[in-house]
Amino acid sequence: MLTGEISPLYCTLTSLDVLSMSDNMLSGTIPRCLENSTSLLILNLKNNSLHGIIPEICKNGGNLEMIDLSYNQLQGHLPQSLSNCMILQVLAVSNNQLNDVFPSWLGSLPELRLLTLRHIWFHSIIGKPENDMQFPKLQVIDLSYNNFIGELPSGYIFSWNSMKAINVKSTGVTFMYSQLDYNVSGNNPGVLFYPYGITITFQGVERYYIIIQDMFAAIDLSCNRFEGEIPILMGNLKALHSLNLSNNMLTGYIPSSLENLKDLESLDISRNNLSGVIPQQLSQLWFLSIFNVSYNNLPGSIPQGNQFNAFDNTSFEGNPKLCGAPLSKKCVNSQFTPQPTSAFKKDDDSESPLQLDWKFVLAGYISGLVVGIVLSDFVIMRRHEWLVKIKRTRKRRRRHRRN
Repeated sequence: MLTGEISPLYCTLTSLDVLSMSDNMLSGTIPRCLENSTSLLILNLKNNSLHGIIPEICKNGGNLEMIDLSYNQLQGHLPQSLSNCMILQVLAVSNNQLNDVFPSWLGSLPELRLLTLRHIWFHSIIGKPENDMQFPKLQVIDLSYNNFIGELPSGYIFSWNSMKAINVKSTGVTFMYSQLDYNVSGNNPGVLFYPYGITITFQGVERYYIIIQDMFAAIDLSCNRFEGEIPILMGNLKALHSLNLSNNMLTGYIPSSLENLKDLESLDISRNNLSGVIPQQLSQLWFLSIFNVSYNNLPGSIPQGNQFNAFDNTSFEGNPKLCGAPLSKKCVNSQFTPQPTSAFKKDDDSESPLQLDWKFVLAGYISGLVVGIVLSDFVIMRRHEWLVKIKRTRKRRRRHRRN
């Protein structure tokens, strides 16, 4: 395990493509000389004890495709020089001590796909996007555990076209990664595949996943102070697999347009002030395995049939006017009881293309810095299993503080 400070000598390595020092005990600051690096493709310093401000990365442009500075003690603001990282696909700075507003200027990055800004004390209202700052390829956004206020950013939600439909190659399952060419001996070229990992909360547990399928899309805006209604146009994001709006101050009805999210596996809108009956149409979301509407003001009966028969009391508790299975409270005649839908029947030809054995081989890469990467086998077994769990996140530095 590496300790001490990051040596500025790394900046002198003109052919350095990958600087990966995650999961160590590094301290000190991030060397400012990295501001001038144009060869770096991957900068991964996640899960250390780095402090100070983030340098003006991509100050003069650059070729960075992935930046992960999560789980450190970095302070200050996100440097706007990041808007010069024109081929950046992943930006993760979660679990730091930054103090800033929503970086709308990142929306100009044409290739940005994963943006995780959780637990970093961001605040204020998220406004409307400008025409040239709409995050054209964004598939995953995590703004949870911050202090955002106002209504949900419907202007951005409307513009996230990559979450409306994701084109998947017909040649099988593909994953998010950087492809790096290398040549160790001068006459033996090879390719290094560097996968994009992400930390998300799934099934109530914060986990780190190192493999993410190209088709995966997710929104996590939980644990803020958003208010107002859930936008109806949320139902346009048909590629979503996970939607978490829990622990806010949302009001109004659960929009029936969510029935359009046919690939949705996890829906958490618990601990808000939502009212109105649970739309019966949600029982047609065949892949929905996590559903939580607890601690709202929902009345009426719980939809019956299909996967709703598998949800337990914890999915619905804290709604005194809610009735029907799995709750012990029976519905009376005056309460609307939806008709049960037919049990889910799996078609014979509907086997998911994700049921396969897949090996992801990462070769060692030498370019001034030796990056050791271990050969791993990844087996994907469940229908629409879009993540392969590698390990639980080791650090959870602080609990969300609500004002």
